[in-house]
Amino acid sequence: MKYFFLLFFFFTLSLQAQFQVNGIVKDASTQKILPFASIITNDSSNTISDVDGKFSISSKNKITSITVSYIGYLKNTISIENNKLFYKIDLVEKANQLKEVLVSNENPALAIIKKTIQNKAENNPQKKLKSFEFKSYNKLIVTANPDSINGTIDSVFVTNSYETYLKKLDSTDYKFKQLIKKQHLFQTEKVSKYQFDGKRLKETILGTRMAGFKQPVYEILTFNLQSYSIYDSKYELFETKYKSPIANDALDDYNYKLLDTVVINGRNTYMVYFKNKKEKRAAGLEGILYIDQVNFAVAKAIMRIKGILDISGIHEFQFIPEKYLWFPTATKFKIVKGTNDDDIKILGGTIQFDGDIKEDLTPRKRVESDYIYLLSQTTNFDIQYSTPVAIKKPIVQVEIKENAINKPESFWVEYRKDSLDSRSEKTYLSLDSISIKKRIESRLNFGRKILTGYLPFKIWDFNLRKILSYNNYEGLRLGIGGITNDFFSKKYRLEGYTAYGLRDYDFKYNLGIGARIDKFSNTWIGISYTDDLRDIASTDYVVEKKAFKIYDPRSINFNTFYRYEHWRIALESKIIPKVESVFALANTFVTPQFEYTYNLNGKSYKTYTMTTATISLKWSPYSDYMQTPTGRIETEKRFPKFTFQVTQSLPDVLNNDFTYTKIDFKADYQIKYLNGQRTFLLFEAGRAFGDLPLPQLYSNSPNNLNKETIFKRITFAGRNSFETMYFNEFFSSEYMSFQFKHGFNRIYIFNKLKPSLDFVTRMAWGNMKNPENHIGLDFKTLNKGFFESGIELNKIFNGLGLGGYYRYGPNHLSNFKDNIAVKLTFILDLGI
Repeated sequence: MKYFFLLFFFFTLSLQAQFQVNGIVKDASTQKILPFASIITNDSSNTISDVDGKFSISSKNKITSITVSYIGYLKNTISIENNKLFYKIDLVEKANQLKEVLVSNENPALAIIKKTIQNKAENNPQKKLKSFEFKSYNKLIVTANPDSINGTIDSVFVTNSYETYLKKLDSTDYKFKQLIKKQHLFQTEKVSKYQFDGKRLKETILGTRMAGFKQPVYEILTFNLQSYSIYDSKYELFETKYKSPIANDALDDYNYKLLDTVVINGRNTYMVYFKNKKEKRAAGLEGILYIDQVNFAVAKAIMRIKGILDISGIHEFQFIPEKYLWFPTATKFKIVKGTNDDDIKILGGTIQFDGDIKEDLTPRKRVESDYIYLLSQTTNFDIQYSTPVAIKKPIVQVEIKENAINKPESFWVEYRKDSLDSRSEKTYLSLDSISIKKRIESRLNFGRKILTGYLPFKIWDFNLRKILSYNNYEGLRLGIGGITNDFFSKKYRLEGYTAYGLRDYDFKYNLGIGARIDKFSNTWIGISYTDDLRDIASTDYVVEKKAFKIYDPRSINFNTFYRYEHWRIALESKIIPKVESVFALANTFVTPQFEYTYNLNGKSYKTYTMTTATISLKWSPYSDYMQTPTGRIETEKRFPKFTFQVTQSLPDVLNNDFTYTKIDFKADYQIKYLNGQRTFLLFEAGRAFGDLPLPQLYSNSPNNLNKETIFKRITFAGRNSFETMYFNEFFSSEYMSFQFKHGFNRIYIFNKLKPSLDFVTRMAWGNMKNPENHIGLDFKTLNKGFFESGIELNKIFNGLGLGGYYRYGPNHLSNFKDNIAVKLTFILDLGI
């Protein structure tokens, strides 16, 4: 795992070319920094200074001079000396400022942006063109600049009461510099074909190559580093969406300033700086837009976020005269470490920050992760915009061709814009060798299986959920089970488990077999038999695979189960766009494991049989999907998500006892804010029509013990359970519930104690049809509603926290302490 996070998650600035000049631009009289000054070399390479006035410009040719210009200042051209790499450049303010343009008595930048917004439809290729397609070459590296690393061997001394002595020699910097002079830390390339048919944009990956991996990590290929289009209302930078500086209502959120006029592709452009007005409260988007002076299209864009990470995305365009349109031709994405007063952990590795270091304190020693950076560059070519486009398999946004991972070297030579340098060539050789020696690829696959709850062993993946569990009916439950993997077969699967309860002295088991009938839609048909226990009145969405949990607090405390013997044949598929679906036929024989009788029309049922047909759908309308040679994966999990399920009994089929219809619905929404806060919303509803026994109805996920005192009721909180609702207190044949949880930023108490504060509130309403038919359990209904709120201090120590909850409203209990629940919380932070 050490290599995994080192390769993928420690990032910084830009690739160093053969000739490079660094510097800073300042006002000659005030010495104030000048952000976004234009820097042009003698061979016309260009860049701009950043928000701190610093710049770094490189070229394949020798740089003999650079010219620096800034609005309202005289240009300054300086000669480059052979052995000097850093320059302080002073600009002298000129008397006559840039003339106000477009509209008098108005900020000229605002007038430019207003016209840019007005002309978006005419300038957006996805609006103006009926179709287009092009190919692209992308190269992503994780590396460092050897010249920025000291590379010395340090002596580490320790002082005690008697003496100062040499403890060790620290050669970390030296070894790291020697490594990085030879190769990059990670590298991947891909060649893609993009197609737009007037409605959707699809990427088909024709070839991909990832250093150290025979089978690429497909999720890496779909990292949404930056938005494709600059014209969308939301601009995405490193998995986070921001309001675009040219959104229809952008003027409410951004300040603008006209910096200069620049010539791009022979056309005059305005250089407009924008900055989010709310940046002091949260990391905001800022940057430069180069706006065509005639049609007010974006000719170039630089987007940047400066916070814990310093992230920037650059968009280059080419003007097409026959279409009178700027078309995207290149993008560049880079990440450099920003400023923060705290270390952050990613996949077990710690990124350290200097933070606000006081003058009397010694700054910490820089480590490897301070130098490492990520750079992704994409070049578009073979652009076609006159031929109609027909997209195959349009239901996926990204598709990887079957032979994409096995392309010969001739393929890469054909599509690379520049040949690989010696560091890049050695990266493939070195990382492939290291990967084989350290078994990195197999370790990564092993870790991914573990995170999903399986332990892989040759052709079989053992299900970790089945090994050990506990509940109040079975006591300690021991078991073993799992499913075959791709090493067994990619077309067929076997699955099953067996378990034994040490309190009920009984075996439970499951056996199943399945076959894949369509690879693209990942359609499987299977048949299974199960003889096991299930907690009563719990909603089981067939389409949802249960998440792996180290523990389940509700099952630990639960003691009312029913036994079910269950035959099922199921068809699961992803043939509908952005929808997972399961259709199942089942015959189930139910035996409640508690005193219960269901009276229906004068007949009593202590056991019963149900024959049902179920259709279960999970719709993720805003998620993105990738089709890989091994199947379809959800690459961008976005919210809201909707789950819908209908279960219909089949009268007179296989001894079915009841006639009913059951409808269940769930909507899940999560919001992550730029300042680190987050909000979770969950709405659930269900209704049973007809006659149905209590074990198949609803109980709203209670999680409170029936004990006398608050301290005796302390247990672990569930994820979405009602913490003050007692087990078997309420049952419903129809219900709806709403849960709201807001997580604030972590509270800094001291270095090792930084809990996160969450506020939660839950409410539910329900009704029971013919409650007199259910004999054996005393329960109430939720006609008047149920309400609880609480506060959680999570991650106090090693993921453990503490929560307090209070019950109020119509079902408030007369004894005050019975309305209070104190729970332990546990959040396993895997860093993903």
